[in-house]
Amino acid sequence: MSLQSLEIKIDVLLNISEQLAGENKILRQSKAELMSERAALLEKNALACSRIEDMIARLKSMEISL
Repeated sequence: MSLQSLEIKIDVLLNISEQLAGENKILRQSKAELMSERAALLEKNALACSRIEDMIARLKSMEISL
């Protein structure tokens, strides 16, 4: 293997490494955004469940008083 072909292969590997590092950074950012969105949705879901449970309790108490 000649020195020139080795240099070319190293350049190719460096370019691939840089490309993968960039993609990895983007994926990490997307993951962070999705985790944040997930946390917000879980919080909204818990709030909705709580409100529904409260409504059910009120309906049951209204039913009992009838």
